[in-house]
Amino acid sequence: MTGMLLSKKFMAAAGEALGATAKRAGISPEIVDLPADGTPLPAAACERIEVAFLTRDIRFSSANLYKSFGDVMVAAKNLKWVHFTSTAIDQHPFLPQLRERGVKLTTSAGTNGEPVAQTAIAGLLLLARRFPHWLDAQRRHAWEPMRSENVPADLRGQTVMVVGLGVIGMPIARFCQALGMHVIGIRRTPKSANEPLDEIHPPARFGELLPRCQWLVLACPHTKETHHMLNAAMIEKLPRGAGLINVARGGVVEEQAVIAALKSGQLGCAHLDVFEKEPLPADSPLWDMPNLILTPHNASASAGNDGRAFGMFLANLEKWARGETLQNEQRE
Repeated sequence: MTGMLLSKKFMAAAGEALGATAKRAGISPEIVDLPADGTPLPAAACERIEVAFLTRDIRFSSANLYKSFGDVMVAAKNLKWVHFTSTAIDQHPFLPQLRERGVKLTTSAGTNGEPVAQTAIAGLLLLARRFPHWLDAQRRHAWEPMRSENVPADLRGQTVMVVGLGVIGMPIARFCQALGMHVIGIRRTPKSANEPLDEIHPPARFGELLPRCQWLVLACPHTKETHHMLNAAMIEKLPRGAGLINVARGGVVEEQAVIAALKSGQLGCAHLDVFEKEPLPADSPLWDMPNLILTPHNASASAGNDGRAFGMFLANLEKWARGETLQNEQRE
């Protein structure tokens, strides 16, 4: 028997698929769930756990349930592999202990890429067409059509730089190219055939290319190399009035520099889904900026995410049972 720490929601939605996967993989799952009354899981049950899946219903449930799930994984001395619904996992307090024990860690990176890309595209279109003006007028019951010098510029012919060309950045690039925009991609590897890019350049040329860009879309991971890559000096390189879309991570931008640039008009508008401190403090000036669309790190919200993450876990379960390399395995 293979002990698996799984939520009731996962079993209700994917229990049958789990059984079929386990049969193909030649394993017999023993499902372990947290006690409904909040009491600690018996030590004997913890010892049987080899696999755990931290699903969204546990991660965003009550703090006690999430903590209990983490405590059980720490106590499960025979735990060999944990899969996460999320893409980023460093925020979990129990992670260092699992890494120290050599537990395999995998994520569901890529399963929510399409919704994030759609949200970024929506933000770009709303800002480019100046929807904040119309929405504000609607709230005030004011008939305020845009005329003469206030009309938005055509997107066709404008240049957009997309930093990060994975499952989020590439659909954004494709959509922008379909709108007739000139698309510059930032990536370490060269352009492949049929990619929706007019140009591609390595990260080292990021600052050099900014003066050409009316739009900057950040869809890259947050690493030591990308931390505060968009700072005050880089913002000054953009054409005055440029637009910013950030669906990467808050740490990729220097938030105070963005605030200052939005106030001064150096940045004409922005859509920010991620922030250096989350939840965003109630006293942040970002909440009240008229040229900003603010979403609460929720660009990935989509009813299909759980199903895609469940599918990735099951595919990895089969690989794990056969001793094969797991998809999205995290390295320190």
